[in-house]
Amino acid sequence: MFKEFQQFISRGSVVDLAVGVIIGAAFNTLVTALTTYILNPLIGLLIGRIDLTDMKFTVFGANFLIGDFINAIINFLIIMFVVFVVVRGMNRMRRDGTTSKFDNVQETDPQLEYLQQIRDLLRYQSQQQNNHRDRY
Repeated sequence: MFKEFQQFISRGSVVDLAVGVIIGAAFNTLVTALTTYILNPLIGLLIGRIDLTDMKFTVFGANFLIGDFINAIINFLIIMFVVFVVVRGMNRMRRDGTTSKFDNVQETDPQLEYLQQIRDLLRYQSQQQNNHRDRY
């Protein structure tokens, strides 16, 4: 089982996904800090309040934190704008003639695909039998 996990984790796509998640979390922290420490005071100056997080109203004892909601909206808009800019840049690169490695994939013969699937299945079954023998 450890060997299978090691093979799974060493695949490029899993590592790429992990890197993407880590970068996304760090970017989220950066955007939150930008909103909280820079944009909120600027907006607060414009509307006459210094701290947006203190903006709230109460109805029958329930507090509605409008400032926190505004912070969440600002964070969302910043992140979506950055995603838009990145996707737009990638689309422009593709239109300019730069292609990804997946753009030149040619159609393969269906018989060849079936044979490759059978080969892969036989390899998998062979590995499973070897792992089963190793256990006993």
